[in-house]
Amino acid sequence: MNQISWNLHNFRHLLKHCIAERDFLTGKSLHALYIKSVVPSSTYLSNHFILLYSKCRRLLAARWAFDRTPNPNVFSFNAIIAAYAKESQMKVAHQLFDRIPVPDLVSYNTMLSAFADRGEIGPAFSLFSGMREMGLDMDGFTLSAVVTACGEDVSFMRQLHSFAVSSGLDSYVSPSNALLTYYSKNGYLNEAKRMFNELGEARDEVSWNSMIVAYGQHREGLRALELFQEMIRKGLDVDMYTLASVLTAFTCLSDLVGGLQFHAKLVKTGFHQNSHVGSGLIDLYSKCKGAMSDCAKVFQEIEEPDLVLWNTMISGYSQNEELSEEALDCFRSMRRVGYRPDDCSFVCAVSACSNLSSPSQGKQMHGLVIKSEIPSNWISVDNALVAMYSKCGNLGDARRLFDRMPEHNTVSLNSMIAGYAQHGLGEESLTLFQMMLDNDIPPTSITFISVLSACAHTGKVHEGQTYFNMMKEKFGLEPEAEHYSCMIDLLGRAGKISEAEKLIETMPFNPGSIGWASLLGACRKHGNMEIAVKAAYQFLRHEPANAAPYVILSNMYASAGRLEDMVAIRKLMRDRGVKKKPGCSWIELNRRTHVFVAEDSSHPMIKEIHDYLDEMLLKIRKVGYVPDFNRFSLKEDGMEEKGMEIRLSHHSEKLAVAFGLISTKDGEPILVVKNLRICGDCHNAFKHISKITKREITVRDTRRFHCFKEGQCSCEDYW
Repeated sequence: MNQISWNLHNFRHLLKHCIAERDFLTGKSLHALYIKSVVPSSTYLSNHFILLYSKCRRLLAARWAFDRTPNPNVFSFNAIIAAYAKESQMKVAHQLFDRIPVPDLVSYNTMLSAFADRGEIGPAFSLFSGMREMGLDMDGFTLSAVVTACGEDVSFMRQLHSFAVSSGLDSYVSPSNALLTYYSKNGYLNEAKRMFNELGEARDEVSWNSMIVAYGQHREGLRALELFQEMIRKGLDVDMYTLASVLTAFTCLSDLVGGLQFHAKLVKTGFHQNSHVGSGLIDLYSKCKGAMSDCAKVFQEIEEPDLVLWNTMISGYSQNEELSEEALDCFRSMRRVGYRPDDCSFVCAVSACSNLSSPSQGKQMHGLVIKSEIPSNWISVDNALVAMYSKCGNLGDARRLFDRMPEHNTVSLNSMIAGYAQHGLGEESLTLFQMMLDNDIPPTSITFISVLSACAHTGKVHEGQTYFNMMKEKFGLEPEAEHYSCMIDLLGRAGKISEAEKLIETMPFNPGSIGWASLLGACRKHGNMEIAVKAAYQFLRHEPANAAPYVILSNMYASAGRLEDMVAIRKLMRDRGVKKKPGCSWIELNRRTHVFVAEDSSHPMIKEIHDYLDEMLLKIRKVGYVPDFNRFSLKEDGMEEKGMEIRLSHHSEKLAVAFGLISTKDGEPILVVKNLRICGDCHNAFKHISKITKREITVRDTRRFHCFKEGQCSCEDYW
């Protein structure tokens, strides 16, 4: 062997090692030697430098190497196309694909996989159809990519499945795994089971992992754990994906004890430091324990957190409304360390803005979305933005964004229907639901919660009963606790207390606190003391530490003049150590959030706020406002009427509205958010204030939006 051939042999070996280890610096040094002709140039070596830079995410260097490749072949094109696809630059990738004289199967599979990963269904199907028309051979990877691109088109998926069987491609484990995963994600667990069983001995670790995840997604966590134990008995290799799947099973079972024991095993094996497994642990602790401090500890133990792990942390924070600021801080930290947000990042961050009811931060996030090249799933981000604008009180922008979306799915319509329902626009909500049915978009359980809520907020009893019956009769959906709660609320608001009580007693399962809370709220509205007492005590059986039933019953006793009963229920509340959640309201002005509590004196403008309220209360008294003392049990304190009126005027929502009115220009609408339901006296006062000031005042409470304009509320006093 001469010196040149020996050098070439070692050069190739070292270059392949750099690619495998993603050793950019050593590979760059080799490239410098190659350019200096230390070894003879060849298309083979040039292709490997393109591959090196692609693996190291150095796109410009990869393109530079490609442009200087002597006589680029199909491998050269495939390598640079993969580099552009990895960086989500599909336009350039497609241009390069069109330049290949004779694309091979790898060329098509690379493009198909890239389109599928980005959720670009149209281009993926077009490319696949072109392959079939030209009679090109396909393999398991081809079909796997097309299956991944199917989205929610189940009918097309079934056609693909038939094609796989007729062409023999179902003998490949890769497309079978893709079909299994697709059926599971889209709610077809039985089909997923059948795919798993038909694979038989051909099952690989991916098949087992996919099936474990499938059971977890369908809340069959015990079956998922049984499958994991069977996998261990068969001696199959357990990797990070298997372990993450098992953690998903513990999460869906809400089995924190089992999850903790499994975490201990992960620590012993060292897998707890794996980024993928860490995501499963964070998901477990955030959903089953609500302890984001534990999630932060898991996160800190992982040396190189990936994008998925960051997204899981942001999601964990955003699921807890009180930690929404932390979610946005985590999102910013992720960007600072160099990660580019994907669709999941944006969905979680936008949800945090929704929780905060922060229009300014929501709009900033929307601007960032527009500037960003999201690699996939645009529709999920648009859906989150529609929900965000609705929850921030800007229903007009929500609808404009909804109308501009190139396509809608069930979640899109659910978001818009829920937005209309929360704003008390029942007709618009039901019209959109009918459009959903006309377009053969199948509603989900979540759709019906919004539809029934819209009926409840607008008194449409007959329509609500029709939709409730439609769930099972037409769509095969079993009503759940939330649907029964909506029906109880619907009947109760309409004054049909006895019918609501009968429904709660004939439910096919325990109504829990949700059902009794709805009935108790209806009794408060219509003054039905007898059923209210029953509902309150049933509520307390399920949630003895919840202050709501104590407070509602106490107020009802006070309004009825039953002071002894009122004192007794308050004593019971004190003896059990239950404390009422303090009322808190906030308003965002000039990108700063101002928070108020009842009797607040901490705000720097509190004197101006009190002076404004005193002046405004005098004005609205002249046009018919009468303070509502009956709604609150203030009389037992021996308080004079003047003292009661001052106490009412210092409610947190009144302080926030007054601050908003004196801090903004005439005619400018304001949005106030409250952590409890708006009180009746404030509701009455705001109607008069909106008329006198000629301002639009929107208050978002825990149940809905109240938009006060020209002396009227959007709820039409039906709340």
